[in-house]
Amino acid sequence: MTNMTGLDQQRFVQNKNYIASDMNGEKVMLDVQSGKYYNLGTIGGRIWDLSAQASTVDEIVARLLEEYEVSQEVCKQQVTTFMGQMLSEGLVDIDDQGTSSR
Repeated sequence: MTNMTGLDQQRFVQNKNYIASDMNGEKVMLDVQSGKYYNLGTIGGRIWDLSAQASTVDEIVARLLEEYEVSQEVCKQQVTTFMGQMLSEGLVDIDDQGTSSR
């Protein structure tokens, strides 16, 4: 399991090596190199969409709180865990350029 410490301070961005599609309201993805298939579900798919532009966990949580009825604490814990899993699977990357503000 990925260490979650400090993940909420990182900016995540989609790994563009995946083909993503909506299927019956859920986001499904395919890694064309490995043939590995992912079903992110509805909310996981929404998080994927929000990571199209580099975003922190807090930025993603803020958007989800506007769209879903969930407590901030539960949402942040689940988004942090989900982003850690997506990072460990290579679905998202850490956006190193996003940390510099010029």
